[in-house]
Amino acid sequence: MIRRIVHLHIANDHIDDFLVLFEGSKAAILSMDGCLELRLLQQIDDPSRFTTFSSWKSDQHLQDYRASDLFLSTWGRTKAMFSDKAWAATFEELYRGGPDRGS
Repeated sequence: MIRRIVHLHIANDHIDDFLVLFEGSKAAILSMDGCLELRLLQQIDDPSRFTTFSSWKSDQHLQDYRASDLFLSTWGRTKAMFSDKAWAATFEELYRGGPDRGS
């Protein structure tokens, strides 16, 4: 399993537009082959900063999504709302602990 983290800085006057776009896209993203999880986080002390967190069965599943019309359309619309460049990275999960995970 891999994890994809993307940090976004959305212009203040586009925050509501971004949230509407995410709300309208999340079900389609979750229905993509290999998508296991999708989260949207908003920074507490700077509401214009968001982080998406997604889990994928494999890097190939993620790459297939990134080549899809859904991604290209959604990302293009999202980029138009940026007030700063996005940061993204993909990670392989090596350990996940916690009281409900048998750590």
